[in-house]
This record gives sequence, structure tokens and C-alpha cells, in this order.
Amino acid sequence: MSRAFASRAFARHVLPEFTERTSGGARTLDPYGKLFEDRIVFLGTALDDAAANDVMAQFMYLEHAAPDRDITLYVNSPGGTFSALTAVYDTMRYVGCDVVTYCLGQAASQAALLLAAGTPGKRFTLPGARMVIAQPRLPEPVRGRPSDLLVQAGELDRTRALTEEMLVRHTGRTAERVHRDLARDLVLDASAAVDYGLVDGIVPGRRSTPGAPEAR
Repeated sequence: MSRAFASRAFARHVLPEFTERTSGGARTLDPYGKLFEDRIVFLGTALDDAAANDVMAQFMYLEHAAPDRDITLYVNSPGGTFSALTAVYDTMRYVGCDVVTYCLGQAASQAALLLAAGTPGKRFTLPGARMVIAQPRLPEPVRGRPSDLLVQAGELDRTRALTEEMLVRHTGRTAERVHRDLARDLVLDASAAVDYGLVDGIVPGRRSTPGAPEAR
């Protein structure tokens, strides 16, 4: 198999392209397409509506294509909007496939919740990654009449309550502990994330992944 490399402008940045020549002909892929073939979805941006839609569409297709096979979600994200979080979170719980999660780089705020929402026993982090648990924040300064401010305050209380519920569900921590921890940003390295219950293990290399060939 020979590969000819090129590059093209992508929606957010420039991605390399490669052409694979096989007995069936030539085809052109970018790295995300190649990962998708292996049932890997990569969240490598802030979690906005566009990113959420991309992830949701891939999950739905992969479940349809092979409902009994795992889907892997790689996360390297600073977080994003709460509505985008719940869209992806609900999709992860909706599909029948097990969801394997990995943190590469960082999983902050809403992204940390997606990391924790993977199938128990299948949530991992690389050694140098960091995870940040943070309470929901309004995306911009709130202006308006007092009645409008009350609505926004109520929405902020609702999103915080949901965040606490998710963390309790997926980490095994008590509601009181999670409530205290959300009073400020809580930064966790890989070992601390395992202790907290955000992930189940640290993977220094592909061969160390549980179930991988020649795992050590």
C-alpha cells in the first residue's frame, strides 16, 4: 500500500490528507476519517453546537453500522456550552454500544463530564493529561431587567444541579462532596482523576490498553 500526502483547508484548520492505493483502487482520507474507520470519534475543540452535532452524528452512524461493537471517544477539549454537553451526553447514554473514553491533553469543565460518562471500566487517561471539574458559568455577562436576571439565575442553578447529578452518578462521590468540590475549579492530574472516579485507569501507551494485543 502506498500513500501520497497532501494538505487542504479544513473548516477550522489545515489537515493533512493521504491517498491509499489498494487492490480496490485509490481513496483519499484525512486523519479523522481514518480514525472513524476504527470507530474512534475525536473531540479536539471547544464543545459548541457544531462540535456536538459532529460527535452525535458519528455516534448514531457507528451504532447503526455495528450495534454490538464499542465506540471510542478521544477527548482533548477545554469545555464548552452546557447545551452542547447535554446533547452529546444524552447521545452517549442513548446508543446501545459501550463507549470507551480517553483523555488526551485535557478534559476541562463540560468535557470532563463526557470523559466520566464513558462505560464503567472503559474510561482512561494518558499520563500527562489534566482534568478540570468546574461549576457551570454563564457564557457572557448578563444584562437586562431584574426579571430577566432572575430567569438566568434560575437556569444557572438548574445547570449546576444537573452537573452535580452527573458527577455523583459517574464518580461514586457523595452529593455533599461534589457540591463542595464545585465551589471552585478542581484540577486533577491523571492519578488524582483515577482516585476521584473520573476515569478507571492510566494508559501510558497503546500496548497498555486493556485488551490490546501484547498488552503489558
